[in-house]
Order: sequence, then structure tokens, then C-alpha cells
Amino acid sequence: MVCYDNQSVEFFYNISKKTISDTWRTKDVVVVAMGLIVCAFVIFANILVMLAIFMNRRFHYPIYYLLGNLAAADLFSGISYLYLMFHTGPWTIKLSVYQWFVRQGLIDTSLTASVINLMAIALERHQTIFTMQLHSKMTNHRVVLLIVGIWLIAIVMGLVPTMGWSCVCNIQECSNMAPLYSRSYLVFWAVLNLLTFTVMVAVYTRIFVYVRRKNHRMSQHTSQVKHKETVVNLMKTVVMILGCFVVCWTPGLVLLLLDGLCESCDVLTYEKFFLVLAECNSFMNPIIYSYRDKDMRDTFKRILCFPCLGSRQKGEHSGVRFNTLEQERRRRVQQESWVARKARDGDGAQANGGQVVLKDAENMLDSTES
Repeated sequence: MVCYDNQSVEFFYNISKKTISDTWRTKDVVVVAMGLIVCAFVIFANILVMLAIFMNRRFHYPIYYLLGNLAAADLFSGISYLYLMFHTGPWTIKLSVYQWFVRQGLIDTSLTASVINLMAIALERHQTIFTMQLHSKMTNHRVVLLIVGIWLIAIVMGLVPTMGWSCVCNIQECSNMAPLYSRSYLVFWAVLNLLTFTVMVAVYTRIFVYVRRKNHRMSQHTSQVKHKETVVNLMKTVVMILGCFVVCWTPGLVLLLLDGLCESCDVLTYEKFFLVLAECNSFMNPIIYSYRDKDMRDTFKRILCFPCLGSRQKGEHSGVRFNTLEQERRRRVQQESWVARKARDGDGAQANGGQVVLKDAENMLDSTES
């Protein structure tokens, strides 16, 4: 077995069907421009989500910690893709084998962490819905261990090609899309992500079926309009989650499978555009999982308007934290007043219990949309 560790990146590109241009073509300029715009949106949106979760005490629950970790993974994805944009096109020919593996490893690590986070959020929603809870009772210690585990898996996946699963010592197995990667590794990575997607589909489908049946049983205690609105809102959330994942990832995963299984297939024509499309999933995640939450949107507005309102907040603590705690106090007062009125009315514990259970169920359904 002969290894070519000391060869240049150009050596491996010449073996595969992928060519390196020494001049900037129109296609290269368009791809880099699109990539930089996507990176700007990814970095901005996910920093905003992380700030909102950190500053707002209402978001200090396991589901929001996972959302924060998802935002961190997508932020890292945006930074990794930004690094890629400045080491692609004619710049690729100047890279060493080690630098090329670093470039690809960053992308693999960040995207893997993002996908695993999506699955972790789906499993967390499944656990809370089927135990009739508004928030998971998972301790902070377990959440931290889960987050650490997600990043360990992502880092290992990013280092696997560097640790030997590449074509540096077997140039006959070099792929076309990633000339230093083995075809078998591309198939493995694509199949693993498709399995993750399948698990997500199964989890959200089971959640939808369960909530629909539960909502139908409780429909006698509420109006038919409310019943339809709850089901439709949940359906919209599920369709957006799965639809975004399918649209952003399926084209790239199909290309990886074709590159690994079909040597005669032309997979290079749309390769870079599909990579940009997959990266778009990193700034769509904050929109789907966070922007649909009203409290999260209000926190975003306060963060973005903070410079404009700085003069009004002199002598106060953080505007986001102060306003949020005030809202919590008002809600507690309103809830205590409502309980006191019901106690005076003497409607009966059974009727009141049914209304409380119905209210908790509706809150639980609304939490799935975030």
C-alpha cells in the first residue's frame, strides 16, 4: 500500500474528475457571493437566538437549552462555511492535504452537530408530549451531558477521514465531489443522515397522531374552531420542520450517494449550489424553532431595539430581563386572582379541574410549535 500524504491537493484533483481553475470563473464568483450572503444571515440569526435564550429567564428550560445548542452548532456551521468560501475556487490549489482536511472537517463537524441537535429536539418534544408536561424534567446536568455528547459525536465524524477513512492510501477509491475522501465514507455519511431524517419523520408523525387523538377526546370541552386551529397549527409546524430539512438536505445527500455508488454519474455540475442550499438549513432552523415563539420574537425585538431605547433604560437593569420578570409577576397575579374567583364561585372541583387540564393541554400543544 502506497500513501500519498506528501502530494499536493492538485494531485488528487487531477486523479478525480474535479478540476481546479487557476482563474475566477463566473460560476465561482456567483457561488462565493451566495455563500457569503448565506453566512452573514446564519451568523446573525443564530447569535440573536443565543442572546435571547441567555438574557430571558423564561427560556431557561431544557428545550431552550437544546435550541441554544442548535444555534451554536449552526453558528459554527456559518463560520466554517465562511472559512470554506475563502479557501475555495482558485485558492484550493494552494492548500496542503492537511489544510484541505481541516476545511472539510469543519464543515462535517458543524453540519453533523446541527443534524443531531434537530433529532435531540424531536426526541425531547416526544418525551414531553407523551408525559403530558409543558417542559421536560431533565436536569441541567443531563442537558449538559447531552450537549457534550452531541459535540463529541460531531467532532469524531469530522475527524474520521483524517484518521484514515480517506483515499490518501487508496487513490482508486477517491470520490469526485471530495477528491481526498473515500467513496465508502461518502456513502456512510449520506446514509447516516438519511437514517437521522427517517427517525425525525417517525417521531414527529407519532407526535402528530397522538396529539390529534388527544385533541379529539378533549373537543367536547372546547369549541370546534379551537380544535381545528390547534390541529392546523401543529400540522404547519411539522410540515415546516420536515419540509425544510427535505428541501435543504435531500439534493446534497442524493449527490453524495451517487458519487459514492455511481462512478459514471456527473455530480459536479450542481455540487456547490447544493452545498449552499444545505447551509441554508442553518439559518432556517432559528426561524422554525424560535421565531414562531411569541416570547422569543418579543425578546428579539427588545434586543434589536436596545440601542434605540438605551436612553430610556438608564438606572435600570437589562431591559430584556426586567421586562420579562415583570411579565412573569403579572401572570402569577392574574393566575392567583383567577383561582380565587373560581373558589368563591363554588363551581365544583370537577368542573374546575377539567378546565385546568384543558388549559395545560393547550399550552403543551402551543409549546410544540416552538
